[in-house]
Amino acid sequence: MRKKVFGLALSAVLFALWVSASAQQSKKVPLLGYQSAGSSAEREEAFRQGLRELGYVEGQNIIIEWRFAQGKPDQVPRNTAELVRLKVDVIVTGGATDTRAAKAATSTIPIVMTNESDPVGNGLVASLSRPGGNITGLASLSAELRGKLLELLKETLPRLSHVVVLRRSGSQSSAVTLKETEVAARSLGLKLQFQDVKEPDDLNRAFEAITKARTGALIVTGGPFGSANQKRIVEFAAKSRLPAIYYRREFVEAGGLMRYAANPNDLARRAAVFVDKILKGTKPADLPVEQPTKFELIINLKAAKQIGLTIPPNVLVRADKVIK
Repeated sequence: MRKKVFGLALSAVLFALWVSASAQQSKKVPLLGYQSAGSSAEREEAFRQGLRELGYVEGQNIIIEWRFAQGKPDQVPRNTAELVRLKVDVIVTGGATDTRAAKAATSTIPIVMTNESDPVGNGLVASLSRPGGNITGLASLSAELRGKLLELLKETLPRLSHVVVLRRSGSQSSAVTLKETEVAARSLGLKLQFQDVKEPDDLNRAFEAITKARTGALIVTGGPFGSANQKRIVEFAAKSRLPAIYYRREFVEAGGLMRYAANPNDLARRAAVFVDKILKGTKPADLPVEQPTKFELIINLKAAKQIGLTIPPNVLVRADKVIK
């Protein structure tokens, strides 16, 4: 009798273990799609770090399909369409161009943006608190930061009166961004001039116009166009002895003067939280868009010396990183 009871108990235990093992084997491993117009090893690792902090390890309990356009705008929608065909569970976007392409490609797959200047103004979400559709994530507040860029230039160059903004023509920068920039310029007594470029060949024309304008400083805004032509833009500013402030740290690391913006690595790391919540069943529409909590100012003293500029102590002391 005891043997019979023991045998039944053992069978029950083995059956339970088999059911558990079968369930684990059949459990689907989440598939993420990560789309970015340009690649950045630091940001990608920051995203992985955010996932690890939540218990996800790439290649073990989560799979990531990485797609990079390498600064080629036409490649972005093709990459996004491929991720949709793969039926990924979530698409993570590295920038505004990527988010807009993802929005155009799918209205059902959840999209987590990591760096969008004005998600409401650009029509990506209904509001920051209640996104509404299949998109949520993090805003970079570039519109609000334009005023800070002008303030930094004015503090660095007290006699500054004229600033040119180099931007990609046809970009979907919102009216809010333009208004914020113009309001800040007026309050600082600065004249603004916008120089638009569409194709790489337009850069020489833009450079000539900037030189003729005899501007005192240059702001280089976001977009894959700037990333793809980073070296040309930095070299032009140095050759023209023109103080310039950029939106990405790579420009400063390549010889540019200054960079001030939301910390992109922190935004990428925090995007993992959104992915985790979505994978656990929360709808993007119910996840409020978050704003940046960390900003960084990078100053390249080599670049300053090259154009004969001395960075004031009150500006230098606020730098998070100084390249000497």
